[in-house]
Amino acid sequence: MFYGTWWSLVPPLVAIILALVTKEVYISLFCGVFLGALFVGNFHIWKAFTVLLNTMVKSIDLKIIIFDVLLGMIVVLMGKSGGTSAYGRWATKKIKNKRQAEVTTSLLGVLIFVDDYFNCLTVGSVMRPVTDKFKVSRAKLAYIIDATAAPVCILAPISSWAAAVNSYVPKGGAINGFQLFVSTIPFNLYAILTLFMVFYTSARGFDFGLMAKHERNAENGDLFTSYADEFKDEMEEEKKNVNRKGKVRDLILPMIVMIGSAIGAMIYTGFLSGSKTVAAAFANCDVETALVFSMLITIVFIAFLYLPRKLVSFSEMMQALPEGAKMMIPAILILTFAWTLKGVTDRLGIGAFFSNSLNLTSTGAAFIPVIIFFIAIFISFSTGTSWGTFSILVPIAISIFNNTNIEMMIITVSAILAGAVCGDHVSPISDTTIMSSAGAQCHHMNHVATQLQYAIPVVLSCGIGYVIAGFSRNWWLTLLISLCLLIAVLAFIKRYSGNNGEKITPFERKIEEGNL
Repeated sequence: MFYGTWWSLVPPLVAIILALVTKEVYISLFCGVFLGALFVGNFHIWKAFTVLLNTMVKSIDLKIIIFDVLLGMIVVLMGKSGGTSAYGRWATKKIKNKRQAEVTTSLLGVLIFVDDYFNCLTVGSVMRPVTDKFKVSRAKLAYIIDATAAPVCILAPISSWAAAVNSYVPKGGAINGFQLFVSTIPFNLYAILTLFMVFYTSARGFDFGLMAKHERNAENGDLFTSYADEFKDEMEEEKKNVNRKGKVRDLILPMIVMIGSAIGAMIYTGFLSGSKTVAAAFANCDVETALVFSMLITIVFIAFLYLPRKLVSFSEMMQALPEGAKMMIPAILILTFAWTLKGVTDRLGIGAFFSNSLNLTSTGAAFIPVIIFFIAIFISFSTGTSWGTFSILVPIAISIFNNTNIEMMIITVSAILAGAVCGDHVSPISDTTIMSSAGAQCHHMNHVATQLQYAIPVVLSCGIGYVIAGFSRNWWLTLLISLCLLIAVLAFIKRYSGNNGEKITPFERKIEEGNL
């Protein structure tokens, strides 16, 4: 009755709407999951329960959970050693003001391009002490982390995202998956313009909408706002346990080992799968296994680095594992519900619904990129997964042109990747959005509400950009016009929102007061 119909959209939409209205993400996700289970079980309570339980068991990515727990352990150990605080003290000497703190955080996010999960949690743990020092709100930190996670990964040929896109491209076509991915980079407008937006707002010290409110609160000493009181006691406890013997190298060296071992393990698992070149190895690597391996290598390295110098004791090192797991519990819970929701919607045939509904061949070819861009946003926002959106739409885009128009195929696939990243970026049930909130220790719905407003100008510029791309098929002209449009929109916002966004519109005021 429900399979492959528009009913498959209802559970994720219910979860998203409830999350935005109640600001309680756990119960919102659970309601969406249970509603989907009821649909699958035809409203038979016991069947719905077994569907929910079995889908949850099958949907959980245990490797990612292990990765989260081990990364939490590493973060705790870095804090106990004093490496994090030493970096903070060093950075505050080098970084002179708030703008420099935000730009430095953005640069670190760009440098960690291997995987978005790794990016989200690492950038947050490293830069949080620095941004706190210069009174950058947790909402702004979460935005910087999120905007330099997936948008960077989708532009990096050496990343888990490149491997995912490559896997969705049918074999035997006129262009292989890796070549197609590289060709889409100049047309990936959302990723490029989002990175511009991050650096522009950071370097200019310009904030607007709800983010401006959070920044004003931060200037007055409230980095969290009322929703994040749960983190305050935790931070006070962290300050008491800081080891002043730690050095900057106690943070930097484990980071280098972490990144290096992750890249090395990805290449190795790619060669194990039969790849003959480094590029092919990245395209066929086992990302999750490589990340878990890199965490274990880093923990062993930390033991040899910290224990002989008595920065941490052996008992403290053992205690760091449950402490790290405890730190990650909120993110793991949300991820579990989000994965389960994705599994339930798959059982409802959401992919089949979109595949059967999309018939773009009758549309003028020049308008296909912009149409499919907004379709990709809707799918990714509703499901909370950009990779799932890739799997649905990339084969459709390739089949539309059937290797007869490679240029338009590249532009259309670029629009899919951009739209999928956009929907994933602003969705409250997206794993990367959740991980960014966890990395910044920001209340999840604070992050969602502020980031959504920052994404809107980028989306509008991209929409016009893909119309231009469809007609011109010229990447530099498309990018130039889209960038100019975004700058013009931001200038308009700055002019009519007051200096640094101090004035808030009546619509935004209603949101703040909970009246909308």
